[in-house]
Amino acid sequence: METSRLLAAHTQAHSTTVAHPAHSSTSYSSTILLYGGQVVSWKNEHGEELLFMSRKAIRKSAKAIKGGISSYFPQFGNSGSSEQHGSARNIKWTLDNCPFHLASDGNPSSVDLIFKPNGNGIKMWAHSFELRLRISLGPGKLTLISNVRNTDTKSFSFTFAMRNYLSVSDISEVRVEGLETLDYLDNLRQSKRFTEQADALTFDGEVDRYYLRTPTNIAIIDHEKKRTFVVHKEHFPDAVVWQAVLWNPWDKGAKTLSDFGDEDYKIMLSVDSAILEKPITLKPSEEWKGCQELSTVSSSYCSGQLDPQMVLHGFS
Repeated sequence: METSRLLAAHTQAHSTTVAHPAHSSTSYSSTILLYGGQVVSWKNEHGEELLFMSRKAIRKSAKAIKGGISSYFPQFGNSGSSEQHGSARNIKWTLDNCPFHLASDGNPSSVDLIFKPNGNGIKMWAHSFELRLRISLGPGKLTLISNVRNTDTKSFSFTFAMRNYLSVSDISEVRVEGLETLDYLDNLRQSKRFTEQADALTFDGEVDRYYLRTPTNIAIIDHEKKRTFVVHKEHFPDAVVWQAVLWNPWDKGAKTLSDFGDEDYKIMLSVDSAILEKPITLKPSEEWKGCQELSTVSSSYCSGQLDPQMVLHGFS
């Protein structure tokens, strides 16, 4: 890792923290676990946590923590031969000191991670590859760039997702815009295909949907906090919206979920960048790169100060 990056990244045995600007009392910051390459914290300049983390998150287990941002590779869900959501989130990554497959972005507040399978490979997925992840921090922005390189002697296909657990004030006060008129698969109705009819997605019950061929920007508007998250993605054609009102105190099933609090559903929403409908196929030596940028706007549609169409289509 370059000296400039070491100034902005504080690395321990199990995690690394980046700040922007470095050594400032009002820095943006992000903490990344080496286990699973998982982002477990993203704070703004006021020290406010922007990512959801379950109150009952289990931090000492061989599984991803419930919350933050995780990479799902080589498959999302049960769509392939690997374990559910793939194994990349359940394996220790290492710092990548020579990220030659990702051009320098000139941002000292970033960190590069790499995962290469050992002799055992990924569970039930016998292919050779390199998976890289760059996390970059800026004012009001958190950018993640993923790179998959086929180092095998034969082609392979994969699906991929970045699961984003976002912190919200009250799920009943949240709306998602940018998904109107799109087709989606509803996992609560046998994965049947429907078309979104609403101008915006709001929440009064459990939601688990795969939206297909989504736009570059998706806006998550939190009325109570007067804050909008924008998910900007490149080379991620699909999106997953997941909100589990099913997990609540009066549902007996909640007692079997040791890593999710009974009331957690009220303060979280997952909107993921994904490749689902059409898997990526790489021939030997080929690469794929996908980018996701999370940003915040200190306003909301209900305040009358923010036109959501400006968020979705840009301010220029």
